[in-house]
Amino acid sequence: MKKSIHLAPGLSISPVIIGLWQVADLERNGHLLDPEKAAKSMKTYVDAGLTSFDMADHYGSAEIIAGEYQQTFGGAQLMTKWVPPPGTITKDQVRTAVQKSLTRMQLDQIDLLQFHAWDYNHPSWLDCLFWLQELQEEGLIAHLGLTNFDSIHLNLVATSGIRVVSNQICYSLLDQRAAGNMTQVCLHHNIKLFAFGTVAGGFLTEKWLAQPEPPMDEALTWSQMKYKRFINQAGGWHKFQGLLNKLGELSIKYNTSIANLASRYILEQPAVAGVIIGARLGQSEHIFENQQLQSTGLTADCRNAIKDALKMLDPIQGDCGDEYRKPPFLTASGDLSHHLDQLPSPYPVVVSGNGRTKVLSGTHWEDLAGFSRAIKKGNRIMVSGTTATHGSKLIGGDDPSAQMHFILDKIEGAILSLGGKLEDVVRTRIFIKNASDWEAIARVHGERFRFIQPANTLIRADLIGDEYLVEMEAEAIIDDQ
Repeated sequence: MKKSIHLAPGLSISPVIIGLWQVADLERNGHLLDPEKAAKSMKTYVDAGLTSFDMADHYGSAEIIAGEYQQTFGGAQLMTKWVPPPGTITKDQVRTAVQKSLTRMQLDQIDLLQFHAWDYNHPSWLDCLFWLQELQEEGLIAHLGLTNFDSIHLNLVATSGIRVVSNQICYSLLDQRAAGNMTQVCLHHNIKLFAFGTVAGGFLTEKWLAQPEPPMDEALTWSQMKYKRFINQAGGWHKFQGLLNKLGELSIKYNTSIANLASRYILEQPAVAGVIIGARLGQSEHIFENQQLQSTGLTADCRNAIKDALKMLDPIQGDCGDEYRKPPFLTASGDLSHHLDQLPSPYPVVVSGNGRTKVLSGTHWEDLAGFSRAIKKGNRIMVSGTTATHGSKLIGGDDPSAQMHFILDKIEGAILSLGGKLEDVVRTRIFIKNASDWEAIARVHGERFRFIQPANTLIRADLIGDEYLVEMEAEAIIDDQ
């Protein structure tokens, strides 16, 4: 099997990527790891051909350890993430964050910077990506990637001209969400997937065969607390044990470990370029197993047997990354309390006369024509005709579905800013430029309003602006006011 994967010009990675998220877990007691000793632990992986490392700005001192490694030894691909707080981010804050990672990692250029967005309704995430692309053009970043993006917004990014090469998402035998729309979007845009969680925090190993269900307490690592929640969503401990028993039989038949079967199955899925295996630097090294994972493929019979075994589980619902944006929150704590305090209002709110409250989204059309994105009076919210405009930029390119999704993000953001929610919408009106686009646009409306089903009208019209394929307005009533 290949020992390196060509991801993009100038960037090749090992298909088994060593994840450093457990640095934060090891430092839970407040005592930082010794960077020099931890860097030597990284060297053992590189010497074994495992040359790619994944980290983030919030993984404890992981970036500092990687910088110590790079300064002392070199020869590795260092991929990090930037996870800004939700809300408005300035251009200077983006540069400061990138410069901080460069300093900690002792680099002049980051090999791959992966971006996470907490809230798609707040448009600042798009600003961040456009500004990161400017820093890429400046030479501070070699390649841009995403982390925990869903398929809708991955497509939106790609169609808007933001060049990303990867999306890092949870993808495992327990969690097959990425096997659907996500894979199709990646194949269409030539974007690669990095899969984490393939061994489910160690649950997909022989250690847990025929074991009683563990309590959810501090005896578990953060990773185990997180993936225990995935097990619960996939049908519970009994169904999980059924899968584990089948994997145990296959591991004996094919003379390998359950962990390698679980990770290799994901590595061989379409669009997957690498699987991320966590490392507890200086405490637990699985070099030989990771080498075997990188070099040994599965037979067709083995793949089919695993595929059949997955039918024992209940599918995890939703899209990739939903666990960080909507209930049920499949995180270590079961909520977002250890990630953020609250989600700020997507748009600024202005209280005007006559009992009106308004929000502005900042497009040049609002200033030109003198209107608000939305107005609230009493318990009614009225959202103006909205196009796929962000500032002066078109979002979604010439893809009608992508334009429609961004329009709905803006409309939902406006309604949230005025104290409502998407479920309060009672009427929508959609105007389309091309009759041939009606079904694609209607399907997006159906996806986002499936359980709301407001009154709706769809009209073909000559829209202002050649680039716009669809425009939409909405009305909402907040019943509890």
